[in-house]
Amino acid sequence: MPLATSLAIFQSCNITGVPKSTRCAILRDMAKVRKAERRPPLNKTHKLKRQDWAKKYLKTDFSKVLWTDEMRVSLDGPDGWARGWIGKGQRAPVRLRRQQGGGGVLVWAGIIKDELVGPFRVEDGVKLNSQSYCQFLEDTFFKQWYRKKSASFKKNMIFMQDNAPSHASKYSTAWLARKGIKEEKLMTWPPCSPDLNPIENLWSIIKCEIYKEGKRYTSLNSVWEAVVAAARNVDGEQIKTLTESMDGRFLSVLAKKGGYIGR
Repeated sequence: MPLATSLAIFQSCNITGVPKSTRCAILRDMAKVRKAERRPPLNKTHKLKRQDWAKKYLKTDFSKVLWTDEMRVSLDGPDGWARGWIGKGQRAPVRLRRQQGGGGVLVWAGIIKDELVGPFRVEDGVKLNSQSYCQFLEDTFFKQWYRKKSASFKKNMIFMQDNAPSHASKYSTAWLARKGIKEEKLMTWPPCSPDLNPIENLWSIIKCEIYKEGKRYTSLNSVWEAVVAAARNVDGEQIKTLTESMDGRFLSVLAKKGGYIGR
C-alpha cells in the first residue's frame, strides 16, 4: 500500500485500537515516510517523440552540448523543505507563510562539459516573452560568455533549450538563427522532458544549498547572492558528472520506450 497512512496499513491487517505513536514506531523499523514522486504527464505521442529524440542524438558528442534552463527561487523556498528532526520536548519553530513564497528571482544558466555558464539573473518584473528572452540572451549569454569563445568552439557547440513558448517561438528561432544557432546547432527538444536535461540536477544542488536548515531570505538580492555563492561552490567535476550522464539517460529512454526515467 504505497503512501498509505499508518491507520490504513494496520486496518488492512485487521489490527485496531493501536495508538498512532505505536503504529509509527513499529512501521519505522520496516518503512519510511515518503512523498509521491512528481513526474510530467506523458502520453503515447510524448513517448514516441522522446524515443525519436533519443535515436536522433544518441551518437552526439555531448561535451559539445550547452544544456540551458531557467529556475525560479523564492525567499521562503519550496513548500515542504523546512522539515527535520527535533528533540523530544522541543517545539517546532514557527514558520510564517508569505504569499507566493515572499516573491522570487528568475535565474538562467547553462552547463557544457565541465563548465558552468552563468548564472544570470532576469531583471525583476520582466516577464520572459520571445522578445525579452532574446534580449536577455543578448545581454548575458552572448555578450558575457559566447563572444569570448573561439570560432572552432562556436562552430561545434549545440545549443539546447526546452519548449517554453518564449524559447520555441518563431521569433526566438529566427533570432537565434541570425546568431548562427540554427539547424543542427539548435537541438530539438521532446515535450514534457525535464528528466532529460542534466541542468535540472544542478538546480537541485543549488536549492539544497541555499535552503538548507530551513533557510529563508529577507530580500530578492539576498537570495540571488545565495544562488551565486552556491553556484561558485559547484566544481567542474560535478558539472562533468552531470553532462556525462547523458549517455545513460538516452539508453534509459530507449529501454523504457520513451517513459519517464527520473533525474
